[in-house]
Amino acid sequence: MLRRVVVTALSAVLLSGLVLATPQAAAATARNGVCESGEVCLYYNSNNAGSLVDFKGSIKNYGTGSNCVKYISSGNGRGQCVKNNAASVWNRKSVPITVFYKSNWSGAIDSYVPGKKANLRPALKNDNAGHLVGKGANNRLEYGVYHSRAGRITAYFDGYLSTSGRHEGIDFARGSGESVYSLTAGTLINKTEGGGGLSTISIYNANLDKSIIYLHTNPLNGLSEGQHIKRGQRIATEAARGASSAHTHVEMRPGRRPLAAVSVGDYTLDNPIPTNFWMNRGYNICCQ
Repeated sequence: MLRRVVVTALSAVLLSGLVLATPQAAAATARNGVCESGEVCLYYNSNNAGSLVDFKGSIKNYGTGSNCVKYISSGNGRGQCVKNNAASVWNRKSVPITVFYKSNWSGAIDSYVPGKKANLRPALKNDNAGHLVGKGANNRLEYGVYHSRAGRITAYFDGYLSTSGRHEGIDFARGSGESVYSLTAGTLINKTEGGGGLSTISIYNANLDKSIIYLHTNPLNGLSEGQHIKRGQRIATEAARGASSAHTHVEMRPGRRPLAAVSVGDYTLDNPIPTNFWMNRGYNICCQ
């Protein structure tokens, strides 16, 4: 009887060891030429055809020359550099991803929500330099501006394609009269109604030493300079003050700055690329 108990106990231990040793589902392997769950994949041809390259993370610059990131699967375009050669995307990650026209996550963008499989929009087809994977805990940037996903990014930082100059901020649009909310906390250092011209709201955060400036809106009557503004506080409604159509221009400037930088007609950027700043504030660069 004792021998039977011992054998039974040993069998149970061995079986539990086998259960523990059972391999887990294989994780996605980046750059193996297979578009697996948990990856973002770029394709050489439209309609997710041709050679592909698969990524697990973000890339600021696909590069050029012999050290560039290349297409690796079989098909048309294999061995070609990815930069300025992508035509379609499949986002198999659980977060949004954004493709950028310029290196270092700037310029015009095209965003892909989880599961989206589509051609790059014409402005970025074969004109793409890098991509950014969103963070799971972050909200979309346009949600921070409107507290709704009904809005969209219409022009990203340094994203002018047909306007003279270089864009110093990010443009959003939802609709005239829609509520606009502060993306950060801080002190209101400038409130200019604009009337028939440009309106300005500037909120300075001393801890970050950054000013967040909102243009073209209709500032709320209750706001006054020197007032503390909370993150997520309603500050304006969308308007077209100083613009041809209703939208909200948001600009991040280092230091205490009451006014926005000049964009139209000015080819020198005064502001830094804001992508990391907004990602670190809890906002993914999505969606246009």
